[in-house]
Amino acid sequence: MLGDTIAAAQGEEFLQLIEQIRSLSKRAREGSAGARDELKALLLNLGSEELVPVARAFSQFLNLANIADQHHNVSREADELLSASRSLASDLGELIEQGVPAEQVIDAVRTLRIELVLTAHPTEITRRTLIHKHAEVGRCLSQLELAGLTERERARLHLRLRELIAQIWFGDDFRRERPTPVDEAKWGFAVVEDSLWRAVPEFMRRLDKTLLDSCGARLPLDASPVSFVSWMGGDRDGNPNVTATVTTEVMLLSRWQAADLYLADLVQLVEELSMTHCNEALRQRSGQAHEPYRAVLRPLRDLLRHTRAAIEAQLDGDPVPEGELLHSLEQLWEPLHACYQSLHECGMQIIADGALLDLLRRVRCFGVHLLRHDVRQDSARHTQALAELTTYLGLGDYAAWDEATRRAFLLRELAGRRPLVPPHWQPSGEVREVLDTCAVVAAQPRQALGAYVISMARQASDVLAVHLLLKESGCSHDLPVAPLFETLDDLSRAREVVDTLLQDNWYRGQLRGHMMIMIGYSDSAKDAGVLAAAWAQYRAQEALLDVCAAHDIRLTLFHGRGGTIGRGGAPAREALLSQPPGSLQNGLRVTEQGEMIRAKLGWSAMAVRTLALYTGAICRANLLTPPAPAAEWRELMTTLAS
Repeated sequence: MLGDTIAAAQGEEFLQLIEQIRSLSKRAREGSAGARDELKALLLNLGSEELVPVARAFSQFLNLANIADQHHNVSREADELLSASRSLASDLGELIEQGVPAEQVIDAVRTLRIELVLTAHPTEITRRTLIHKHAEVGRCLSQLELAGLTERERARLHLRLRELIAQIWFGDDFRRERPTPVDEAKWGFAVVEDSLWRAVPEFMRRLDKTLLDSCGARLPLDASPVSFVSWMGGDRDGNPNVTATVTTEVMLLSRWQAADLYLADLVQLVEELSMTHCNEALRQRSGQAHEPYRAVLRPLRDLLRHTRAAIEAQLDGDPVPEGELLHSLEQLWEPLHACYQSLHECGMQIIADGALLDLLRRVRCFGVHLLRHDVRQDSARHTQALAELTTYLGLGDYAAWDEATRRAFLLRELAGRRPLVPPHWQPSGEVREVLDTCAVVAAQPRQALGAYVISMARQASDVLAVHLLLKESGCSHDLPVAPLFETLDDLSRAREVVDTLLQDNWYRGQLRGHMMIMIGYSDSAKDAGVLAAAWAQYRAQEALLDVCAAHDIRLTLFHGRGGTIGRGGAPAREALLSQPPGSLQNGLRVTEQGEMIRAKLGWSAMAVRTLALYTGAICRANLLTPPAPAAEWRELMTTLAS
C-alpha cells in the first residue's frame, strides 16, 4: 500500500529506486560485500532532490512496520504465543504454585500502587496529527482480525488503510516549531483520550478476572491500582518557558479535558439507562421519577457541561458563569455508585457491569483532574530565593551559610507562626517566579498534585527550603517534597542526607509515616558511565530502604528512567525484578518519557499489556522477594564499577 502511494506521488521510477535500495540493504545485512559497496555508491550518487523523499519513504515504511509489529504483539493470536512468564495470569498462578497463600496474593493486588509519570522529551518530534493517524492504522488492523467480516467490510477497511497511508505520505511528518509547554501538555492529554481512557477499564477487567480465576476473589469496586501523573507544564528544571502562569493554564486544561471525557460517557449512560425498576434508595434519590437512573444522572451531566463552560471562560479571561462546579471525586462517584448498587440489587448485573462499571473505574483512576501534576525545580533556585530574602531582611546571605546554619534557620522558621516574607518585598524576576510557583501549588487542591521534586538535591536543607517556601505561600496540604539524587556523589550521600532529615522531629512529623525519594538515572550515567551508575543506584536504594526502615518510615522510590540505556532504559519486567529486595513494597513510581509513552501507552491494547506487565512483575517481586546480592558479587560489581 505504501509502495502504491509512493508510485502515485513520485512515479514508478522512484519506487524502483526505493526497492533497489531496500534489496541492496537486505543483501548487505546478510553479509554481501558487493551489495554493501553498490548500496554505498548508489546513495552517494543520489541527487539533492531525492534525499528527502528517500529518507521519508524508509521512515514511513519503518513506522508502519512498527505499528504492524505492535499490533501483532497484542493481538488475540499473539496472546497465545507470549511466554507464560510474561502473562498476568501466569504470574499470579505461579505465585500460588510456589506456595504463596492466596490471601497474600489478594492483598498484594488490592494494595497495588503504580504511578506512571508522563514527561515531555525533545526527541519526541512527531506531530500529534501523525500520531492520531498511526493509531487509526492500528485500529484498522485490529478490525481486520475480527471474525465474520464480509468481503465488503474487509474491502472498506483496506480502502481506509490506503487512505490513511496516503494522508501520512502527503502530510508533514515533523513539527516546524518547538512545542510550547502547553502544547506538550495537550499531547499528554491526547494520550489519555486516545488510549488510556479505554485501556484502564479494560486492564481492570482483566486484573479482576485474573484475581478471581487464580484466588477466588474480586477487586473492590473502588480499587485504583494505577494512576497517572504529568510533568508537562510543571517541570521547570532548566526550562524558563514553564512558568507559574503556564502551570496554572495546564492544570485548568487538565480539568477541562477530564470534564469533557466524563461528559461523553455520561451522555451515553443517560441514553442507555432507561430502565424503570430500581431499589428504594435510588427511587428516593430520583424523586420518584419514572426513569430513575436518567433522573439521577442528568444533573451530573449538566454539572459537567457547566464545569466545562466555566473552565473555558476562565481560560479565555471571560466572566465565569455562576453555579456549582465539579471539584471532587465524590460528586462523580456517589450518583454513579448509587445507580450501580441499584442495578445489582434489581437483577441487572449485566447492565451494571458494562459501561457504568467502566466509568466508575475511570473515576477512581483519573479523578476530576485527569492527571495529577508534579512540579520540579532545581535546588539552586530555592537557594537563590532564600538568599535574596535573608539579605533583604538583614539576616545575612543564606547562600553563604554552611549546612548546619541553613538547617537551623529553616527549622526555626518552619516551627514558628509568624510569616517570614514581607508583604511589600520586591524580589528579582527569577525569585518572584519561584514564589509564584509555590503560590500556584498552595492554591491547588491536594488531589490535583503529585509531588514537588527537587532536582540536584544535595543536602537536607534543600528539602527543608522547599517546605519553608511552600509554608510561606500558604500551602496547607501534605504534598510530598521529593529530593532527586542524580549524580554519583549525590547517590553515595543520599543515606546521610535522609538520615539527617529523619532525625528531626518536625520533619518526621510532617511526613506522616511516608517519604518519597527520586533516583536519577540519566545524570549519573553521564557522570560515571552506565555500569558504575547502575551499581551506585542499586546501593543508594538499599541504603535508603535501610535508613527509612530504621526510622519506621515507609519509602516510595521514584525512578527517573528514560527510554535509552544511558537514561536508565531497560525491559520493564527485568528492570522491576532486578530492584533491591523490598524496594517495591510501597508501590512503583516511574517516569515514561516522550517517544516511550507512544511506544508503551499510545495505543490502548499496548497500554493494557504494559500495565499488566508492571502488575505481574511487582506482585512477583514483592511476594517472591529475591535474596540480596552475595558478598562476592558485591565485591565484583564494586571492582567493575570503579
